[in-house]
Amino acid sequence: MAGEDIVINRMQAFIDAWEKTGDRRTIFLRCYAVMTRNMLVAVEAEDFEDNVWVGKLLQRFAEYYFTALEAYEKEQRAPIVWQLAFNATRQPQIHVLQNLILGVNAHINYDLVFALADTLMPEWPDLNQEQRLSRYRDHCHVNEIINHTIDSVQDQVIERYSLSLEVLDKVMGPLDEWITSWFIADWREKVWENATLLLQSSDEIEREALRQKVEKHSIGRAHSLLGDDGLVGLMNLI
Repeated sequence: MAGEDIVINRMQAFIDAWEKTGDRRTIFLRCYAVMTRNMLVAVEAEDFEDNVWVGKLLQRFAEYYFTALEAYEKEQRAPIVWQLAFNATRQPQIHVLQNLILGVNAHINYDLVFALADTLMPEWPDLNQEQRLSRYRDHCHVNEIINHTIDSVQDQVIERYSLSLEVLDKVMGPLDEWITSWFIADWREKVWENATLLLQSSDEIEREALRQKVEKHSIGRAHSLLGDDGLVGLMNLI
């Protein structure tokens, strides 16, 4: 899986560089790297109905992140939702959990819609109903891997930056993990719906309207996360 190794190595190179300089963009990327490694383990174990397709989706998904990052680094036009997420890492008053979920929001509610559509587009017209459902089941199976990854993310990423969340985890037990996995699963359900709407539309004007709707939705969530209420804004998204 040479292509997947390149993705992981590229992620790790940024993580190593950012941790040396205290760049808080590492918060989301460390989470994303943990998730990607767990996804690759699942693909290697043939946990999905079509592991080759899932591998292609993982690659395309990562390309969207790196393209946004490269545009931001070069001060070019990155997607607005990513500009908001990256800019927030430079603001010390932003909580670590906000930094994390801002990245998750951009990557799921924006990038994943288009990565899914891109990966499905070449085959979608030729897939029968059962084959399309198989793709959807593989999409949903990712939620289970996310559930199993949340504890690792909290241990390896979040608690390094926020003692308050370590205390919260001990007080609330698994409730905080359940809440997090629930709202991400809810987001990903809407992502599938938006991706299939893009696939079903042959009208460019309609497709552009859908693209703008996806963008507006993800930006709206980012602004909620960046609201004056801080973490209360996060809870209002759940």
